[in-house]
Amino acid sequence: MLLYGAGGHAKVIIECLHSQGQRTQGIFDDASMLHDLLGVQVLGIYSLNVLPEAKLIIAIGNNRVREQISRMVQHQFGVAMHRLAYCSEYAKVGAGTVAMQYTVIQPDARIGQHCIINTAAVVEHDCLVGDFVHIAPNATLCGHVEVGTGTLIGAGAVVTPCVKIGQWATIHAGASVTTDVPDFGVVR
Repeated sequence: MLLYGAGGHAKVIIECLHSQGQRTQGIFDDASMLHDLLGVQVLGIYSLNVLPEAKLIIAIGNNRVREQISRMVQHQFGVAMHRLAYCSEYAKVGAGTVAMQYTVIQPDARIGQHCIINTAAVVEHDCLVGDFVHIAPNATLCGHVEVGTGTLIGAGAVVTPCVKIGQWATIHAGASVTTDVPDFGVVR
């Protein structure tokens, strides 16, 4: 697996991959001055010519930047699921998505592409999570929640059953969301 981005988020993805016995073959980063990150070589500027058969994960926490880079790269995208994460065999997880330690993804949950399901986050049954969403540590989506593209669900936030959250919304840390949230909405 290759990564794009050599920051803190890449460290966690390296750990996720290594927990499953997967080797991180290198990291692309257009601006990093690092030569390696946790023992993985930083390769410099992105190139399809470097290990073209390898899958890639965009290791950048910013949802908008992840979206922009996904349109630029030409590698196939992989999935990183920490060995201590639980993902139901009846759930669907899109390409480029990562799930950290102790996450729970329940049956019939649908997770889009390039999402971050962060440490100990819970996505209950029948949730629909759009592309480029970040569900931060300890956040909980109860059953039948819908989350639009690019939305951030902050650390420790709770979204009650059947709530619909629009695209590019921001749910602040610790928020309790009990009603629908429009596109670009903010809940504190």
